[in-house]
Amino acid sequence: MPQLGFGVFQVPDDETAAAVTHALEAGYRSVDTAAIYGNETGVGRALAASGIPRDELFVTTKLWNADQGYDSTLRAFDDSLAKLGLDHVDLYLIHWPTPARDLYVDTWKAVETLVADGRVRTAGVSNFQPAHLQRLLDSSDLVPAVNQIELHPALQQRELRELHAVHSIATEAWSPLAQGAVLADPVIAAIAARHGKSAAQVVLRWHLQLGNVVIPKSVTPGRIRENIDVFDPEFVLSDAEMRSIERLDRGLRTGPDPDTLN
Repeated sequence: MPQLGFGVFQVPDDETAAAVTHALEAGYRSVDTAAIYGNETGVGRALAASGIPRDELFVTTKLWNADQGYDSTLRAFDDSLAKLGLDHVDLYLIHWPTPARDLYVDTWKAVETLVADGRVRTAGVSNFQPAHLQRLLDSSDLVPAVNQIELHPALQQRELRELHAVHSIATEAWSPLAQGAVLADPVIAAIAARHGKSAAQVVLRWHLQLGNVVIPKSVTPGRIRENIDVFDPEFVLSDAEMRSIERLDRGLRTGPDPDTLN
């Protein structure tokens, strides 16, 4: 899985094909969508038109909360696959645990079936807290390969990242720039000025050096190109710069709390 991919959250379906096409032309090979985004069809159109061999692409989609449960998961996956126009996805995620509904263990059993059938290459979860993850680990031999969580300098999720490390679960960051809320921070601005980079590039570089998988979203071609231009070997944050960003954690959520979203 590429460490830096392209997200399409909140991109209307009729704009998605163009945005994904710009991303593929800029060098992205990983695209992250979800059933609830309503734009799997647009993603599929862009992938089909790109001419890029399927084995060079990494496609992620997610199961929506209303479709949790064994049989409904299988039906929902078939629908997503048809919209994407693919015969498999590279990563399939349970979008939220919705703990009060208590369906995510049965849902995970359906995901196991999809993995066994070869239509899902890699299985994971999204927004799972330590207790939710531990319950899956206790009830299944299939360890989630990924947990996609809200993660940015203002919400660094150390406890979750430590649990991921113990079980070799990759940490994937959604809202990696906190929807722009961290970009005006003077610490990040000063680091950006020293490196001659944008604040967004500094935050993305911070993620990469932590080992996070990251999926920034944009529909602006220039910003799409800027977000992937973070692999210059001379662009490396120092230990002191990493520590200064670490001190920016203030528990700021831009999205729902996974323990209460049901």
